Amino acid sequence: MSGDLKEKVEVSGADLQTPTPADRSVSSSKEAADGKEYGSTEDHIFADAAVAAHWRGVYERARYENRHRFDPAYKWTADEERRLVRKIDARIMVWAWLMFCALDMHRRNINRAISDNMLAEIGMNTNDYNYGQTIFLACFLAAELPSGLVSKKLGADVWIPTLMVSWSITAMSQAFLHSRAGFYAIKALLGLLMGGFIPDIVLWLTYFYKSRELPLRLAWFWTALSTVNIVGSLLAAGILQMRGINGWGGWRWLFLIEGLITTCIGVFSWGLMPPGPTQTRHWFRGKNGWFTDHEEFILVNRLLRDDPSKGDMNNRQGVGPSLLFKAVKDWEMWPLYIIGLTTYIPPSPPNNYLSYILRRIGFSVFNANLLAIPSQFLFAVNLIVVTWISRRVGERSIISSSSNIWIFPWLLALVLLPDNASSWVRYAMLTGLLSYPYCHAILVAWNAKNSNAVRTRAVSAALYNMFVQSGNIIASNIYRDDDQPLYRRGNKILLGITVFNIFLFYFVKAFYIWRNKVRDGKWNALTPEERESYVLTTKDEGMQRLDFRFAH
Repeated sequence: MSGDLKEKVEVSGADLQTPTPADRSVSSSKEAADGKEYGSTEDHIFADAAVAAHWRGVYERARYENRHRFDPAYKWTADEERRLVRKIDARIMVWAWLMFCALDMHRRNINRAISDNMLAEIGMNTNDYNYGQTIFLACFLAAELPSGLVSKKLGADVWIPTLMVSWSITAMSQAFLHSRAGFYAIKALLGLLMGGFIPDIVLWLTYFYKSRELPLRLAWFWTALSTVNIVGSLLAAGILQMRGINGWGGWRWLFLIEGLITTCIGVFSWGLMPPGPTQTRHWFRGKNGWFTDHEEFILVNRLLRDDPSKGDMNNRQGVGPSLLFKAVKDWEMWPLYIIGLTTYIPPSPPNNYLSYILRRIGFSVFNANLLAIPSQFLFAVNLIVVTWISRRVGERSIISSSSNIWIFPWLLALVLLPDNASSWVRYAMLTGLLSYPYCHAILVAWNAKNSNAVRTRAVSAALYNMFVQSGNIIASNIYRDDDQPLYRRGNKILLGITVFNIFLFYFVKAFYIWRNKVRDGKWNALTPEERESYVLTTKDEGMQRLDFRFAH
């Protein structure tokens, strides 16, 4: 059995008489832990001819773009699949990471710009800055779902590069800011243009990776955050020294130069983003494409044997109002959305204000930007480690709770630290806090896995990120102007949210254990014949299927 058929039933005739979906979850976890997750096997989900015929019909009706490579009898070796995955990493994952860097460069460079007297020069204070960030995040949130629907219809390979070039040009225009109203207008436009990127790119990545492969790739993907903060801090330390050239402040040069860089990345993305695994032939990518026929067969069949539902929709097929409403009604996904709402609030204000706080407690502009680097390096290391541990042990909720468990003692120290404490001690506490193990890669992959259908996945990815951005809106208003520079009141609020988050992760785990037990009871009450009939004839889709089990 493919090691990635975790928490999903196999439906060959013999399987229907014995193991339950819960049994198979344990078995597949053990196989994956033993490293037996590559290469074709004889006992995959399409080994039963009736099941294979059923899914072939689904793919034909959906006009699935890779259906011509679907072959239940196709075989390949583990080494061939490993080489192919490395090729996908080089062709797909690396560029996705670079595109994310282009997004985050313009989400974060405002934090460095305000260390260069930007607010005073355009007649603003930190409350005005918070309002601008709130406008940005509200527009970012509002764009998530509409952008996801447009991307699903046009294709991520068309929509994402268009957004990138648009937001890069808009970001460059910040170099010409002179008023608070202009600041608000540009932040609103940036939010609308950037909002759909993350759910769109994550859905695109699911076209190439199996469910078990995705979390670790997303962990590397999210190292873009720390990479941009490190590189951005180094760039800012140099570019901000350009103050006075052409009569401009250094922050104006920062927006202009970084906008030019990301515009180039956006232009190249039109040629370096293929629509799907069998659609890489293009004048820019080569007339023969990136993959041989054999590699395309492996790519498609390994994905479908991992998750047959990945072929139930064409990658140029939009999600209509009825399907959208259906996805929103999937109430069993909402606990994950609530986690997305609150989990990232505690570290957000310290991260956004780090350079500003360091300036206010006595560090220079140059040092305030460079001192952000250690926490970002440790953040990247912890991100990879926590995601690897989650993948290795097959545990999501408990491992993810470590993010807020890590944050708790550092926030407590900041609350209790006396006013006359050394600036270096306070900096050490902030660095420790911001080095936390970021669990976002685990949660995004968890959300994708529990969606269990392309149409649901397209909507749930956007909904999850909308909740994340709602949390960011809350976070952007916790540190207030009358609470600076130590933000004691704000840190007490963050401490309370941290405690809530720790308990929330364990509640969500208990919720999904309960839902799986309910499904086990219904499934086990069916005879083998009824189970086979259900698999072949049910109209239930995605997570509504009785043979699906929630990951937790």
